[in-house]
Amino acid sequence: MLPKYEFGDEVRIIRNVRNDGTYPGVPIGTLLIRRGSTGFVMNVGTFLQDQLIYTVNILEQNKIVGFREEELIGIDEPWIPSKFESRERVRSRITLTVRGEVRVTPGMEGEILKVFRDENDGVQYHVIFHDQVLQVPEASLEAVHVYEDVPNTTSVRGELVEP
Repeated sequence: MLPKYEFGDEVRIIRNVRNDGTYPGVPIGTLLIRRGSTGFVMNVGTFLQDQLIYTVNILEQNKIVGFREEELIGIDEPWIPSKFESRERVRSRITLTVRGEVRVTPGMEGEILKVFRDENDGVQYHVIFHDQVLQVPEASLEAVHVYEDVPNTTSVRGELVEP
């Protein structure tokens, strides 16, 4: 298991990274680093003997954070920003068909499984809608807003409740 990046290499973070409990002084789940940010590799270590972890100094945010190799690309590699990331909830804006058969109707919700960035085709996603996975262009999706994002409200057994 050889590291792709070494001390001093500039890298770009390609996923939003939230505190998983390993970043002190910040509540779990808090966004630490936004995708597209850049930093410099300070150290390379391992986790559970099978994952490389890169300690990266994000100078513009004055933070030092650990990243898995799949969360980084080299600064010279092409970067195409995306609207959504893995595990985000989305809603189809259009009817999606496979060989003429309707698989997804407008408004149906799904979850992003994987992001594909291509200079020619733009951004596309593998999205799971119920029990099927489809590759969907970014323009065909919209964000699903979760109750936790609404200030001064609480979700109780699926109902929106004002405090």
